[in-house]
Parts: sequence; structure tokens; C-alpha cells
Amino acid sequence: MAAETKPLKHQFPSSPSAVRWFAALMCLVVIAVSDKAVAQSRAILGPGDSVRVTVFQSPDLATEARISERGTLAFPLIGEITLAGLSPSDAAARIAEQLVQGKFVVNPQVSVNVVDVRSRQVSILGQVARPGRYALDGARNSLTDMLALAGGINATGDDSITLMAKRGGKTQTMEINVPAIFRSGDLSRDIELQAGDTIFVPRAANFYIYGEVQRPGAYRLEPAMTVMQALSVGGGVTPRGTERGVKVNRRVGDDAIRKLEVSLNDRVQPGDVIYVAERLF
Repeated sequence: MAAETKPLKHQFPSSPSAVRWFAALMCLVVIAVSDKAVAQSRAILGPGDSVRVTVFQSPDLATEARISERGTLAFPLIGEITLAGLSPSDAAARIAEQLVQGKFVVNPQVSVNVVDVRSRQVSILGQVARPGRYALDGARNSLTDMLALAGGINATGDDSITLMAKRGGKTQTMEINVPAIFRSGDLSRDIELQAGDTIFVPRAANFYIYGEVQRPGAYRLEPAMTVMQALSVGGGVTPRGTERGVKVNRRVGDDAIRKLEVSLNDRVQPGDVIYVAERLF
């Protein structure tokens, strides 16, 4: 005998608190989708952007193409039409106007959607998870937002990044400490980016430790790190080693390297080579 089957039931939240939570979640989803749509509708088209143009009840006029360097788009029946400098809604209105003037379509309903943005991009280079060029979409244009799009600063990256931005016809170079933005709560340093800006994340400074330590090697230099902290990063001194007479090879000037005897509370400098000697007895 075949097993009795029961109709599947959709599991919807039943308790009042669950219903409120579900409703709030759906509101957030709607708001996020709405914000993205508003941002796209306000975007300004430029050379290199790809757009999809559709005309209601005229599928033969559907076009997906890239705006040329001249700022024009080749459209059926009309020919080349200038769209650069217009928002998608204004571009749709211009195409509709040309279709009416040419008596190609009566009362056309045209929509223009951005497929790919190339005219408004920033470059993110250096020690990030995904270096490359990223589009400004009008919704997430701040420095930290764009770093997040690139996957964030990786383990080898420095906290202080370099921003090269063109403002008022002049190129400016700014050094910005990203963690300091969040520690201080000063969002004025979380600069709104513009097309053509470049973010460069340099490699963090290192120090080196060898001799009688548990884990000799190269390590990231943290701000205000002392010799004692550096030894702990290396796993501490071995039973055969001594914390007395720790020496550092440090570059002074361009080429000169000096061997210095340091105390445990001295600050470690970028590129320092710390040597822990073996105890005599």
C-alpha cells in the first residue's frame, strides 16, 4: 500500500514577535532594493558605460550597447544619439523624443538601465584582497565603502593608506589612517570618492627577529611596539637565550647599518633586525 502523503505547508512565523521580526526584515530588504534603484536612476551616464534600452511593446528596438568615447549610443531607427551627461531617466526621455520626432513610434515608453559602469570608477591598488577598478554607484562612494568592496586591507597591508584625488583641477595626495577613523569616530576623514581617484594600500613595515627565540622570522611592526613585545611575538626567549644584551641591527640614513644594544622598553623601528644571544652559563 502506498504511503499516505500529506500536503506541504509553508512555514510562516506564527508568534507576534516572529511576525514583527519578519516584517522588519522584509522592510529592510525593500529599502535596500529601493536605495539601489534610486542610486542607479540618479547616476550620470558617461563614455564606456554599458546600458540596456527597452521600448514597451517594441522588442525589435531593444538595445544593449556601450556608450562611445564621443558620448553617443547607436540606436535603431534614430542612429547615433548623445547620452553622456544624462541620467538614465533623462536618456530615456531623449530617446523617446527622437522616436516621436522621427514618427517611428507613437507615444513610446522607453526605459534605460545601467548594465556596467566604466565612466565613474576608482582604482584600488596594493595590499587589498581584490585590487582593481570599482564603479561608483552613488550609494557607496566613501573611502571605507570602496575598501570593503575590494575585500578590505589584507594582513600584509598598512593601516595608513594613500589617496590620490583630483579636486579643483589639482591632484592631491593624502595619507589616511583607516583604523583611526573608527577609533575616533571622526568620519570627516572617510572621504567621498570621485571618478578617477586612486587608493593605494602599502605593505606594512616589518621587523626581523632571530637567535634564541622560539619562532624566528619576519613579523608585522605594530604601532609603538617595544622590544619586549617583539620578543613575545616571536614566541619568547628559548631556555638557552637571555634577554640581557639584546642587540638590534638598524639602518641609519640611506645605507649605514649600525649594531645597537637596546633595552626591552625601547621602540622597534621599521626594518630592525633583533638578535637574541645565547646565555653564557
